[in-house]
Amino acid sequence: MEAGADMTTSVISQLVRDCESYREQLSKDRDRAMEYFDGEMSDVPHQDGRSKVVSRDVRAHVKKVLPSLMRTILGNEKVAEFQPVAAGDEDNAEQATDYISNVVFPESDGYDAVQDAIHDALKLRNGIIRWWYEKKMRVSVSEHSGLDEASLVQLVAGDDVTVLSKARRIERIETPQGPIDMPLYDVKIRRRRQDGRVRLAAVPPEQLLVHPDALKIDESPLTGISMRLRRSELVALGYDRELVEALPVSATDLDRDGEEATRRRAFLEPREMAAPAMQEVDYYELYVRIDADDDGIAELRRMVYAGAIREDCKLEDEEWDEVPFADIIAERRPHQREGTSIADDTMEGQKVKTVLLRETLDNLYWQNKPQPIVQEEAIANPDAVLNPAFGKPIRVNAGVNVREALGFTEVPFVAASSFQMLDYFDRDMADVTGITDAASGLAPDALQNMTAKASAMFEAAGIGQTELMARTIARGLVPVFRGLLKLVIKHQDRPRMVRLRGRWVSFDPRPWNADMDVSVNTGLGAGTRERDMMVMQMVGSIQEKLLSSYGPVNNPFVTPDNVYNALAKLIEASGLKSVDRYFTKPDMAKLAQMQAQGSDQQNPALQKLQAETQARLQKAQMDAQTDLKKLEMERELRLAELRSKAELQRYQIDQEIALRREQNTAELMRDERLSPARFGGQAG
Repeated sequence: MEAGADMTTSVISQLVRDCESYREQLSKDRDRAMEYFDGEMSDVPHQDGRSKVVSRDVRAHVKKVLPSLMRTILGNEKVAEFQPVAAGDEDNAEQATDYISNVVFPESDGYDAVQDAIHDALKLRNGIIRWWYEKKMRVSVSEHSGLDEASLVQLVAGDDVTVLSKARRIERIETPQGPIDMPLYDVKIRRRRQDGRVRLAAVPPEQLLVHPDALKIDESPLTGISMRLRRSELVALGYDRELVEALPVSATDLDRDGEEATRRRAFLEPREMAAPAMQEVDYYELYVRIDADDDGIAELRRMVYAGAIREDCKLEDEEWDEVPFADIIAERRPHQREGTSIADDTMEGQKVKTVLLRETLDNLYWQNKPQPIVQEEAIANPDAVLNPAFGKPIRVNAGVNVREALGFTEVPFVAASSFQMLDYFDRDMADVTGITDAASGLAPDALQNMTAKASAMFEAAGIGQTELMARTIARGLVPVFRGLLKLVIKHQDRPRMVRLRGRWVSFDPRPWNADMDVSVNTGLGAGTRERDMMVMQMVGSIQEKLLSSYGPVNNPFVTPDNVYNALAKLIEASGLKSVDRYFTKPDMAKLAQMQAQGSDQQNPALQKLQAETQARLQKAQMDAQTDLKKLEMERELRLAELRSKAELQRYQIDQEIALRREQNTAELMRDERLSPARFGGQAG
């Protein structure tokens, strides 16, 4: 058994060395990024007597985008929302959303942890957030005076209270029955209590241990932290005092100490010279995937070592359910765990701009204070040339040509070209990072004259990169809120009454589903508050039109919850924290009752709307009937007209036929009178 334990410890020790070697490689880039952020830039030394100004582009870009990211992610009342994954989880998901976002997250120092992690991600590529349940023994000393016997007994009751000193005195007190002598006590007590709470913290990069082969932090064969804790802190965490006092003092780690000194800009006192309780010990909290039970499957285990990675220095060893670390990055690198930071995109430009600024200022200095060329024997007071002062004369000896005795070097002015190059690198860094003045919420038309359309396009382009960063960071925060939910369900063993939105609410997380889905809200985008409010006002206007068209009852497009959600988002965009101070969430049961009553007694607005609708229908029917009668009259007139035309044509035809008959009859009669037979008979 001991051989197996020694082998496990040997494997863990090797994994820790691999992680530390990987951390040391990354520390060089982090040190350089922190120096550029602080404006030190040891790789661009200045010359004595010349300008040593430093351009602060890394700091400027980080400070430009950080406020928008913080407002977008943490500016919502519900930072994260839990969604049900099984039937019956709906109410629990809503309670978990309120409890985690508004109670647990602030109490666990979540806002500071997220801000620090985002800052690390922008500056150092990755920000690490760790969550855990902290049980800590706390000792407090207090003095109390003027206690009667009942108050004294109540104060010192319990095993966690130790009376350090007690003094008894008699004081005469006036009562309705007359003066009496009452014994009073002055005491000094020490109270020991164990507090437990959920904690969130951003892990300093020099403390993180992650394996170089890991593409995701939760898939690393070993993930953990290595830090230094004082012996008193280990005892407060519940570890055996004799074991803690036997642990070796922390050794000096030049690489880790150097990065810590760069980050903190301070050096600690020598660890061996401190008092025993204040001496620092190496502390390792490791989450290792290892086959400890020899079943062929590597399980996740939590192992705690102090002093060294040795079996006799192991403080804890137990199977665990998750890796309590989240990797926060602002810009992803495909197929890599490390992200891309703003420092990576701007350090080279800052370096060039620093050199250009120094040379530009040196050129201006030469222009303002040119180097004198002087014949010292021809000048009566050379100090007036070497240390010039306003109004101080320069005296030359008699018979000396002043122009020959005194002159100044001519240095060409080239600063104008440098200004053009500085402007070029500003534009280049804006193109590389995608961060412009609009990313900080400043409208671009406040900086220069441009059309409204061009201003909107410029603002959208500047906000796009910030919005992408916000969504990438939000995805990294999802494991954090899942971890908070699991810790609350695991460690809160009774209901808790808290004040939320002006009301006392009880939360009991024990029946909640620990596997609920969660989404981190990113608001309406990374734009300005004015743009967000304008969007929600447009949504409200559309909702109003749909309500007026289809009515509030059984509306297929807009429900009361939709209207309330739009109002809540509008309040959030305006910068106000709680919507409940201004609007009340509709109660669906009361709404159903109102709708049932509304079938018998409708409100005046609905009655007016129905009356107007009925009037429009009646008018449409009357107009249709009028049009139909008009069409029938036109048809009759047309038919009458056609009949008249037909009768006229028939009459004309009859007249023509009669006329032709008369003409034919006349012609026949004429032919008979002129016939030869008729004339021949008369002759014979």
